[in-house]
Amino acid sequence: MSMVSVNGDADRLAINDLGGEQSPKSIAIISGRINYLTLGSVISIVKEFVDKAYVLSSSFDGRIASIAKSLDAEVVDLSRIDGPGGILSIAPDRSEAKIVFLNGDGTHDPYQIPRLLEQLEKGYDVAVSSSPISSDRMNENVLLLNNKTTRGRFTGFIACTGEYLKRSMANVQINDHMDISTQVYSSARNSGVKIKTLDNEDFELFSLFRIGVVVPAYNEELLLADTIKGIPGYVTRIYIIDDGSKDHTPEVIESITDPRVKAVRHEPNKGVGAAIITGYKMALEDEMDIVAVMAGDNQMDPEQLPRLLLPIMENKADYTKGNRLISKEFRKGMSSWRSLGNSLLTLITKIGSGYWDIMDPQNGYTAISRQALEAINLDSIYTYYGYCNDMLIKLNTYSMRTMDVAMPARYGNERSKIKYGKYILKVAPMIFRGFLWRLKTKYVVLSFHPLVFFYVISMIMVPFGVIFSLWILIEKTLDQHVSTNYPLLAAFITIIGVQLLLFAMMFDMQEDRMVNS
Repeated sequence: MSMVSVNGDADRLAINDLGGEQSPKSIAIISGRINYLTLGSVISIVKEFVDKAYVLSSSFDGRIASIAKSLDAEVVDLSRIDGPGGILSIAPDRSEAKIVFLNGDGTHDPYQIPRLLEQLEKGYDVAVSSSPISSDRMNENVLLLNNKTTRGRFTGFIACTGEYLKRSMANVQINDHMDISTQVYSSARNSGVKIKTLDNEDFELFSLFRIGVVVPAYNEELLLADTIKGIPGYVTRIYIIDDGSKDHTPEVIESITDPRVKAVRHEPNKGVGAAIITGYKMALEDEMDIVAVMAGDNQMDPEQLPRLLLPIMENKADYTKGNRLISKEFRKGMSSWRSLGNSLLTLITKIGSGYWDIMDPQNGYTAISRQALEAINLDSIYTYYGYCNDMLIKLNTYSMRTMDVAMPARYGNERSKIKYGKYILKVAPMIFRGFLWRLKTKYVVLSFHPLVFFYVISMIMVPFGVIFSLWILIEKTLDQHVSTNYPLLAAFITIIGVQLLLFAMMFDMQEDRMVNS
């Protein structure tokens, strides 16, 4: 094997010097993200579909070189490719050649190479594999608010013809801060050539992670089987927790033949929160990397699951959750009473949890990293339907990053088991207790922040000011003598209390943004 060195004087270097006596008709350039643990598998599969494989490395790594040599792939020193046309030195100088760019860490599935090459056969100059998934929450939300679909994300997996590469990239200066596939794609978009974009529907990236799905089920005999059937194949384990069902749910679970399923029955019913906690514990025992929750009523669309998983895979979040409240279209099917109750609980949960950017806290479609699960005392989580609110409180206390993922509501034959009047009366006090615990643990025990004083003093002054004002009003109504200074004092106490409360909230928001930045 030879380490190929290219400099600025090699603009006219013939590719035959790299490829041997006869230039290959198709080559693969493995660059960008390279992991020696997966590189061997990538090269082996790549060579089933192309004539020659090259590995571009910015620094010499003996492990990478050894792996490439054993599989008859050549290593090109990327750091020495310099000047206009330098990229052409690793592509065959023949117009019929086809070049594929992909990562060497397993994030691109080499088995998709024929799909890309097929598009070049059809006359396209460039074919790219894009992901319909977006983990850029703000950008995605802006698009949705303007009734636009989220854009596909360029994954770096691209194929182009040698003719296009020679014609369009000859005068391109290599950018050390951008991988070559991205430069090829950027040039193609600006040059008006024929580009074919293929959606990455197989989610090969997910095979690098052990993914578990917890399915809490209570009296779901009609919908549970459909829910399990819809769970994608990249999921490693499915944990069905029968929470003391009184219908034929146990028989339905017995009839499921999916080998990924592990089932547990609670007897008696312990609450949806308890069911999910049981599933979380099982997933931790099985060393799952990410654990999602999908209710057994088939209300959670499995097509949305990748959008919850990707931010955690990309290390942009520790916990992701669905958000159905971003637009009227996404709330379609949600009753006005349910929407009102959800909005009220959103406000309460924002204050209680300290996650000021979250919406729709009652959305149980979630995913969480193993790191976040291990940080939480799972036995302390609320076991009723308010478990999701309590989870947010616990996650914020330990500075875990959360992210909303906008998705439409999905309602079918299922009926909500939540009675919102009873629910709010029961959950609101729990959130307040959690709020006090969060202040003590996060801002006193684990660290210190003066916002604790602002919150405590405001919680004394505001109620006192309001009660004092009401007493003055009652006394005035009864024609009782009240000092002329009292109304001014009541207003002063109330206003100062409100100001301190707002200051505390502002500091809390700043802490939240620092964690999620």
